[in-house]
Amino acid sequence: MKKRPRTYTISAVAEMYDIHPQTLRLYEREGLLKPSRSEGNTRLYEDSDLERLEIVLSLTRDLGVNLAGVEIILNMREKMDAMQREFERFFEYIRSHANEFSRSGEAGAASDALIPISRYRRTEHVEFDTE
Repeated sequence: MKKRPRTYTISAVAEMYDIHPQTLRLYEREGLLKPSRSEGNTRLYEDSDLERLEIVLSLTRDLGVNLAGVEIILNMREKMDAMQREFERFFEYIRSHANEFSRSGEAGAASDALIPISRYRRTEHVEFDTE
């Protein structure tokens, strides 16, 4: 049986963070928070919503960032998290295929490489007299 996440009502969240429920509604209208809804259309905040709210409050209260700035910062954080996950997937792919890469390099054939690899050829350097 899958455990359901713990949820909080708007009044409980407002009391926990000493903010007015209208502030939470404003954050939702601005797209900064996206609480789920019950069948009766009651806002339900999960722990991940509270973590995001804490970031919003830290940016607005402690750093004086306006809501437009908060939105930009949150969007950038999401993009950075996505890039980090993509990098980790790429790194895992490289790590899991390292043996294949080293074997293909030993054989000297890299026909499936994106860029053909050629052996270094030494050529003599010739200078021309331009005078």
